Amino acid sequence: MMTDFSLFNGIWLNAFLINFVLIFFGQRLPFLTKKGWIHAGVLGTLLWGSVGWKAWISVCVYLLLGTLVTKIGYKNKASRGIAEARGGQRGPENVWGSASTGCSLALLSCFWPDHLTLFMVGFASSFTAKLSDTFSSEIGKRFGKKTFLITTLKSVAPGTEGAISIEGSVAGLLGSLIMTMVMINLSIISGRSVAFIVLLSGYLATFIESYIGAVAQNKINFMTNELVNSIQTSLAAIISIYLFLTFI
Repeated sequence: MMTDFSLFNGIWLNAFLINFVLIFFGQRLPFLTKKGWIHAGVLGTLLWGSVGWKAWISVCVYLLLGTLVTKIGYKNKASRGIAEARGGQRGPENVWGSASTGCSLALLSCFWPDHLTLFMVGFASSFTAKLSDTFSSEIGKRFGKKTFLITTLKSVAPGTEGAISIEGSVAGLLGSLIMTMVMINLSIISGRSVAFIVLLSGYLATFIESYIGAVAQNKINFMTNELVNSIQTSLAAIISIYLFLTFI
């Protein structure tokens, strides 16, 4: 049976009202731009309505942790011209660049509820990949002593597209681990084997994202950072679903 997406369906109406109220008060926090908060409200409604409050909470945790790590050493990064714009606040493009994959999987689960576990593995991996990437990028830019281009391993300046560092790579693994634990504790995924798949897929996708950045981002006009983020999260989901179907 197809899910009822009517505005007056109880679940979806509650999701809309809860997100409306939370965004109304939350927009005063310096996490998102004004438009970013509106789009976050749309995202939150879609997630809450389709897969429930736990998935919504997991994305809130991602947003909080991603914002906090962006703020680490922000003045130093800003002085070198490699800090995130707008003081680290995320706009609509950042919201959907990070969450379009996870949101799509959540909505697909409404039409094919028998495959909910599979969709949630991809969902968890997509946000694990994004937090891993954020940790890797922000810590690497601030504390990376030596930065290398992933394609050639030649030394490059911090903030270069496709650049990696030991410090950033370790931080990326930490980010992947933290987000995987969040997904486990919220019962979005369960089991050690599934957790390992989510952690591995998210972390691996971070290096794939760096590779894409090195070979394509500055050479293809439409290859924006947000598009690369969307590709990264999609690849993380695909890898995790493949591993899940193959080994679990």
